[in-house]
Amino acid sequence: MSYDPDNVFAKILRGEIPSFKVYEDEATYCFMDIMPRSDGHCLVIPKTPCRNILDATPEQLSACMATVQKVSNACMKAFGADGISLQQFSEGRRRAGGVSSALPHSSAPCGCVDASCWNHG
Repeated sequence: MSYDPDNVFAKILRGEIPSFKVYEDEATYCFMDIMPRSDGHCLVIPKTPCRNILDATPEQLSACMATVQKVSNACMKAFGADGISLQQFSEGRRRAGGVSSALPHSSAPCGCVDASCWNHG
């Protein structure tokens, strides 16, 4: 499977689909999920094309994780959450409930905000 330049995340980056921006830097874009599992549920995507974690460059992964950490810390504070649920779907994304072949990282505050998250502490 090759990268689809018309996937939903590419369209968001091009401004063809609206999004609520949470954070942006030169390498990544973070926005609110349109079907949130908890308050503060957002997605982080690289601004450069890649299908998933399996074909992402180390630079793309590093940039995404730095943004995930920054936004997750802000969400923890803003929502008084006990933790963060972090997911990234790669191959088999459609079977796992996803809809696109791109590299989104899903970060959702959990704990006192979302009882569906596990508390391992």
